[in-house]
Amino acid sequence: MELNRENVKKIKGIIIFTVVAVVVGINYRNVLELAGALFKMMLPFLIGMVIAFILNVPMRKIESFICPGREKKWKRPLSLTAAILAVLGVMLVVILVVVPELFRTLVMLQESIPAFLEEVQRQAQVIFATYPEIVNYISQVEVDWKQTLEGILSFLGNGAGTVLSTTFSAAMSIVSGIATFGIGFIFAVYILLQKEILARQIKKFLGAFLKDKTAGRIFEISALAEKTFSNFLTGQCLEAVILGLMFFLTLSIFRMPYAVLIGVLIAFTALIPMFGAFIGCAVGAFLMLIVNPLQALAFIIIFFVLQQIEGNLIYPHVVGNSVGLPSIWVLVAVTVGGSAMGIVGMLIFIPLCSVGYSLLKDEVNRRTALKNSRRRRAAK
Repeated sequence: MELNRENVKKIKGIIIFTVVAVVVGINYRNVLELAGALFKMMLPFLIGMVIAFILNVPMRKIESFICPGREKKWKRPLSLTAAILAVLGVMLVVILVVVPELFRTLVMLQESIPAFLEEVQRQAQVIFATYPEIVNYISQVEVDWKQTLEGILSFLGNGAGTVLSTTFSAAMSIVSGIATFGIGFIFAVYILLQKEILARQIKKFLGAFLKDKTAGRIFEISALAEKTFSNFLTGQCLEAVILGLMFFLTLSIFRMPYAVLIGVLIAFTALIPMFGAFIGCAVGAFLMLIVNPLQALAFIIIFFVLQQIEGNLIYPHVVGNSVGLPSIWVLVAVTVGGSAMGIVGMLIFIPLCSVGYSLLKDEVNRRTALKNSRRRRAAK
């Protein structure tokens, strides 16, 4: 290999990378602690970026309706205020709808639980009378009540201080969480008010330290990611509203209880891609089981019918089309993301896979066109 300036530069880069990798490998615990401390320090700003991204979707729509095509100093603050009020308004409407329904549900449960427990007791007596061997087996079980009581007292004695310490830690965590969210929200407001200035500064910074081709490619990928994530957020919210309305209308038509509560609950849990509605199904089935087991069974059947309609028709077209990702890859993204990062992974991996799918598709098309052109030239 010729030792010209370019090759010497590459060798220096390899040596520096090797030294850094060895140092990090030897001191990986300190590196992880430092990374954790930096992440904790940056957490409010990361939360602020997420809030800014979410608020930017409705703010951009509102801004397009306010004096379109004209630049006004009050246009951005007014759009941002309207977006914040819109989000708070949706949350307030949901609270006003859910809280009375939840209170009514608790009252009904208070009346239904004693009857439910009496029915369980009656069924248990019937089972014991039919199968006396169960009673004989239970009577043969020996319990050391003295040791059990001592264990309970010891747990209560040692647990008092633990409960107090846990309560104090929980209170501090809540205060810290509120402060972190407050800082993040203020940071998000600053980002949204000056997003064009920040974008120009980032472009100028990358253009100064990177090659024009590299910087241009980063800008293209960033624009694609922003568009994909925005479309995904819009499509996911629309799909959740559609699914919640479907359950509310269906349960109302069949005169089943908790129609409003279950509809809102499923709408919220449906924000978790594809599998979130099953959480609402479990809660709804439990509520109906206490009132009427047959209604609980009917609700489960209705849920799976609506879930099939939503999973095969609505979700792939609303969310899949919004991010440009085929249905099969939406399912793969949700499964892999959930296994890797839980609920957050489910939310993030669909738009991430969509970006990767678009980039890979463009690269495949480019390479295919290049090979075809070479074959045509060779044939001539």
